[in-house]
Amino acid sequence: MRTLEQALLDHDLIVLRVIAEWLDLDLTGADKAQSVKQLAAALTAVDLAEEIEGLEPEEAEALAALVREGGRAPVAVFSRTHGEVRAMGPGRLEREEPWLDPISPAEALWYRGFLYRGFDQTNEGLLEFYYVPPELLARLQPSSAVTVVRETAAAPTLAPIDPPEGARPPVDDAVDDLTTLLALAQRTGLQSDRLPDLRGLLMNPDRDRRSLLLTLATEMSLLRRVEERLRPTRAAIDWLQHSREAQLRALVDAWSRSVWNELRHTPGLVAEGEGWANDPLLARTALMDVLPADDHWYRVADVVAVIRGQAPDFQRPDGNYDTWYLRDAETREYLSGFEAWERVEGRLLPFLIQGPLYWLGMVELSATTDPALAAYRLAPRALAWLGDEPPPADEVRVPLIVQPEGVLLVPHNASRLDRFRAARIADPEPFVPGRPYRYRIVPSSLAWAREQDIGPEQMLGFLESAGGRPVPASVRRGITRWAERGVEGRLQSVVVLRVGDPAILETLRTNPKTRDFLTESLGELAVVVRAGQWEAFRQAVAALGLLLDVEVGEN
Repeated sequence: MRTLEQALLDHDLIVLRVIAEWLDLDLTGADKAQSVKQLAAALTAVDLAEEIEGLEPEEAEALAALVREGGRAPVAVFSRTHGEVRAMGPGRLEREEPWLDPISPAEALWYRGFLYRGFDQTNEGLLEFYYVPPELLARLQPSSAVTVVRETAAAPTLAPIDPPEGARPPVDDAVDDLTTLLALAQRTGLQSDRLPDLRGLLMNPDRDRRSLLLTLATEMSLLRRVEERLRPTRAAIDWLQHSREAQLRALVDAWSRSVWNELRHTPGLVAEGEGWANDPLLARTALMDVLPADDHWYRVADVVAVIRGQAPDFQRPDGNYDTWYLRDAETREYLSGFEAWERVEGRLLPFLIQGPLYWLGMVELSATTDPALAAYRLAPRALAWLGDEPPPADEVRVPLIVQPEGVLLVPHNASRLDRFRAARIADPEPFVPGRPYRYRIVPSSLAWAREQDIGPEQMLGFLESAGGRPVPASVRRGITRWAERGVEGRLQSVVVLRVGDPAILETLRTNPKTRDFLTESLGELAVVVRAGQWEAFRQAVAALGLLLDVEVGEN
């Protein structure tokens, strides 16, 4: 920050004279520069211990707080506790004489020459601070009388609790679902803002979790954008070959520096507009600085209380709580001001634990649905990560199973790379928790594989290698026959009209109101109705005096 003389130059001459009066110094001249030199010399020579004794307790406490912060604090942060200094021009200063009746401890210190205001560059950008010039700060260190002030309440601490009755163990399915997303990306490409229907394909379909995984995959260069779609890269193949623990570690490392913004995904909050920005790394850092590196259980609410007591401005270093456009999702009320801390920061911090840290397998959570009782403990892999211990590189992997009907069963503990490659030649079927992944070999999947220069011999070689046994003869014959002859049959879901008299069918085929609804004949008594038009067809037939029953069967 600036020197004492530079700080004094920012004051109007009338303020300089007020400060001088406290020191029994007469500044009667009109030369501001000379007045600044005289006042600076007087302030650096004065007995500060004696001056501090003349302060009110609240004023001495405010000065002590500033000294403890290294001599400066953001204006909004300091003002929240110690009040503001009113901005006044020379005319108003002469009329109101605020030094005689200051509205706050901060304003009292301002007119005593202990407190100044200015901008300084920080890692978060240019911020405005209240500060004590270095010449005074050096004489106001903790050993001086400034520390003899009113005691403040003890800061909250984080204490372990007894294990909860029920718990949700750490998960590792982020690896499995990212493998699924990579497999889908190789077939059709993914649009992060418009994904296909993934119901039944992901172990956890949560949209925010899916957004996090795609962001991390892109930042890790596992996916790259090609013609507005995300496609897997060579780096994805490398990641898929690692052990499950190594894959999770890579995801956690990426999350710790990711641009994925938890504040814009926090339940209960709606972030509006793009004209403001927050740094998600600040919230993660504040949280990880507080979480004890042990395997005890802790209440989530206690974590929030500790951070509020120790570093409430963790994501707003300037202490300004009025510049972000956040709404309460339920009430639609704008949340601004420090009084909204519990509804913003108080929601964000639990989400960091119960969202990303849980999704990435770093914590175990209590099973309660009561937010006041919610608890967590760090998983062994989290303790290893915090201790910079390498993840296990080896794991037991089981082969996939090739069934005679062309279904590939890929167990949860099979190679993720094998599942990724299976998706190149077979279509995924809905995922059933606790059961292996299922992929079915069909002509369209084989055709796509051929477009990627994967021939029948490569397909069969992969199936034999990944399965660890000979490919069933029916599957080998089906792939070979398809390669030679193409599609030889197709299953379709259609609406069929059946009649009891061939004459009825002939009438419907020749009548201009009904003939365009009918397509392929299935014999003298049945015909296929054009897709999507059976209801209009039934109405047209009714207009001719023929009523039709509808039989609904299973698809």
